[in-house]
Amino acid sequence: MQNKVREKQNIPEAISKVAIIRPMTLEDIPTIVAIEEVSFPTPWTAESFASELKDNYLARYFCLVLDGNVIGYMGLWIVMGEAHVTNIAIWPGCRGQGWGEHLLGNVMQKMLSSGVLRITLEVRVSNKTAQNLYSKLGFKPAGLRKKYYSDNQEDAIIMWASL
Repeated sequence: MQNKVREKQNIPEAISKVAIIRPMTLEDIPTIVAIEEVSFPTPWTAESFASELKDNYLARYFCLVLDGNVIGYMGLWIVMGEAHVTNIAIWPGCRGQGWGEHLLGNVMQKMLSSGVLRITLEVRVSNKTAQNLYSKLGFKPAGLRKKYYSDNQEDAIIMWASL
Protein backbone atom coordinates (compact mmCIF):
# COMPACT_ATOMS: atom_id res chain seq x y z
CA MET A 1 0.00 0.00 0.00
CA GLN A 2 2.72 2.48 0.98
CA ASN A 3 4.63 1.85 -2.29
CA LYS A 4 1.48 2.53 -4.35
CA VAL A 5 0.94 5.83 -2.54
CA ARG A 6 4.58 6.75 -3.16
CA GLU A 7 4.31 5.87 -6.87
CA LYS A 8 1.05 7.78 -7.24
CA GLN A 9 2.55 10.88 -5.67
CA ASN A 10 5.85 10.41 -7.54
CA ILE A 11 7.84 10.58 -4.29
CA PRO A 12 11.29 8.97 -4.45
CA GLU A 13 11.54 6.06 -2.03
CA ALA A 14 14.42 7.48 0.02
CA ILE A 15 12.88 10.92 0.57
CA SER A 16 9.62 9.36 1.80
CA LYS A 17 11.54 7.83 4.71
CA VAL A 18 12.09 9.75 7.92
CA ALA A 19 15.52 11.26 8.46
CA ILE A 20 16.84 13.11 11.47
CA ILE A 21 19.47 15.80 11.74
CA ARG A 22 21.51 15.70 14.92
CA PRO A 23 24.82 17.05 16.21
CA MET A 24 27.87 15.09 15.06
CA THR A 25 29.71 13.08 17.71
CA LEU A 26 33.21 11.62 17.84
CA GLU A 27 31.65 8.19 17.22
CA ASP A 28 30.40 9.44 13.82
CA ILE A 29 33.87 10.31 12.55
CA PRO A 30 34.72 7.00 10.79
CA THR A 31 31.52 7.23 8.74
CA ILE A 32 32.01 10.95 8.10
CA VAL A 33 35.56 10.31 6.85
CA ALA A 34 34.27 7.56 4.54
CA ILE A 35 31.76 10.01 3.03
CA GLU A 36 34.44 12.71 2.86
CA GLU A 37 36.87 10.41 1.04
CA VAL A 38 34.41 9.55 -1.74
CA SER A 39 33.21 13.15 -2.03
CA PHE A 40 36.30 15.34 -2.21
CA PRO A 41 39.72 15.22 -3.91
CA THR A 42 41.40 16.51 -0.72
CA PRO A 43 39.32 15.03 2.11
CA TRP A 44 39.56 16.07 5.71
CA THR A 45 41.13 13.53 8.07
CA ALA A 46 39.62 11.93 11.14
CA GLU A 47 41.96 14.11 13.20
CA SER A 48 40.62 17.25 11.53
CA PHE A 49 37.03 16.37 12.38
CA ALA A 50 37.97 15.37 15.94
CA SER A 51 39.75 18.69 16.43
CA GLU A 52 36.75 20.59 15.12
CA LEU A 53 34.41 18.78 17.53
CA LYS A 54 36.67 18.98 20.57
CA ASP A 55 38.64 22.20 20.19
CA ASN A 56 36.81 24.67 17.95
CA TYR A 57 34.18 26.55 19.93
CA LEU A 58 33.03 28.26 16.71
CA ALA A 59 32.23 24.94 15.01
CA ARG A 60 28.83 23.30 14.62
CA TYR A 61 28.66 19.92 12.87
CA PHE A 62 25.53 17.96 12.00
CA CYS A 63 24.76 14.47 10.72
CA LEU A 64 21.87 13.44 8.51
CA VAL A 65 20.71 10.03 9.71
CA LEU A 66 18.38 7.75 7.74
CA ASP A 67 17.26 4.40 9.15
CA GLY A 68 19.98 4.62 11.79
CA ASN A 69 22.76 5.26 9.26
CA VAL A 70 24.65 8.51 8.76
CA ILE A 71 24.18 9.40 5.08
CA GLY A 72 25.42 12.97 5.15
CA TYR A 73 26.94 15.71 7.22
CA MET A 74 27.51 19.43 7.30
CA GLY A 75 29.85 21.69 9.22
CA LEU A 76 29.84 25.42 9.93
CA TRP A 77 31.76 28.01 11.84
CA ILE A 78 29.70 30.69 13.57
CA VAL A 79 31.47 34.06 13.70
CA MET A 80 29.80 37.34 14.71
CA GLY A 81 26.29 36.34 13.68
CA GLU A 82 27.35 34.75 10.41
CA ALA A 83 27.81 31.10 9.49
CA HIS A 84 30.54 29.82 7.19
CA VAL A 85 29.90 26.35 5.74
CA THR A 86 33.11 24.34 6.05
CA ASN A 87 31.84 21.22 4.34
CA ILE A 88 28.70 19.40 3.30
CA ALA A 89 28.38 15.99 1.67
CA ILE A 90 25.91 13.19 1.09
CA TRP A 91 26.84 9.53 0.59
CA PRO A 92 26.98 8.91 -3.21
CA GLY A 93 24.20 6.30 -3.19
CA CYS A 94 21.86 8.82 -1.56
CA ARG A 95 22.58 11.80 -3.82
CA GLY A 96 19.99 13.21 -6.19
CA GLN A 97 17.15 12.39 -3.81
CA GLY A 98 16.78 15.74 -2.05
CA TRP A 99 18.87 14.92 1.01
CA GLY A 100 21.40 17.70 0.49
CA GLU A 101 18.60 20.25 0.24
CA HIS A 102 16.93 18.73 3.31
CA LEU A 103 20.15 18.91 5.35
CA LEU A 104 21.22 22.39 4.30
CA GLY A 105 17.70 23.85 4.53
CA ASN A 106 17.15 22.47 8.03
CA VAL A 107 20.55 23.59 9.28
CA MET A 108 19.91 27.06 7.85
CA GLN A 109 16.66 27.13 9.85
CA LYS A 110 18.51 26.03 13.00
CA MET A 111 21.04 28.81 12.46
CA LEU A 112 18.30 31.42 12.05
CA SER A 113 16.66 30.19 15.26
CA SER A 114 19.97 30.64 17.08
CA GLY A 115 20.42 34.22 15.89
CA VAL A 116 22.58 33.75 12.80
CA LEU A 117 21.53 36.21 10.08
CA ARG A 118 23.72 35.28 7.11
CA ILE A 119 25.48 32.20 5.77
CA THR A 120 28.33 31.83 3.30
CA LEU A 121 30.19 29.08 1.50
CA GLU A 122 32.63 28.45 -1.32
CA VAL A 123 31.86 26.13 -4.21
CA ARG A 124 33.97 24.97 -7.13
CA VAL A 125 33.32 26.83 -10.37
CA SER A 126 32.85 23.41 -12.02
CA ASN A 127 30.31 22.10 -9.46
CA LYS A 128 27.10 23.19 -11.17
CA THR A 129 24.97 20.69 -9.23
CA ALA A 130 25.98 22.23 -5.89
CA GLN A 131 25.63 25.76 -7.26
CA ASN A 132 22.06 24.97 -8.34
CA LEU A 133 21.23 23.58 -4.89
CA TYR A 134 22.66 26.62 -3.14
CA SER A 135 20.81 29.00 -5.48
CA LYS A 136 17.57 27.12 -4.80
CA LEU A 137 18.07 27.81 -1.08
CA GLY A 138 18.68 31.52 -1.60
CA PHE A 139 22.45 31.73 -1.99
CA LYS A 140 23.74 34.36 -4.41
CA PRO A 141 27.23 34.61 -5.95
CA ALA A 142 29.22 37.38 -4.28
CA GLY A 143 32.76 36.94 -5.49
CA LEU A 144 35.51 34.62 -6.62
CA ARG A 145 38.47 33.12 -4.77
CA LYS A 146 41.13 32.56 -7.43
CA LYS A 147 42.99 29.22 -7.30
CA TYR A 148 41.21 28.35 -4.03
CA TYR A 149 41.33 24.56 -4.32
CA SER A 150 44.78 23.07 -3.72
CA ASP A 151 44.25 19.88 -5.74
CA ASN A 152 43.86 21.60 -9.13
CA GLN A 153 44.02 25.36 -8.44
CA GLU A 154 40.34 25.70 -9.39
CA ASP A 155 38.57 28.93 -8.53
CA ALA A 156 35.81 29.01 -5.91
CA ILE A 157 32.62 31.01 -6.16
CA ILE A 158 31.79 32.74 -2.87
CA MET A 159 28.05 32.57 -2.20
CA TRP A 160 25.99 34.27 0.52
CA ALA A 161 22.42 33.90 1.73
CA SER A 162 20.39 35.91 4.21
CA LEU A 163 18.46 33.80 6.69
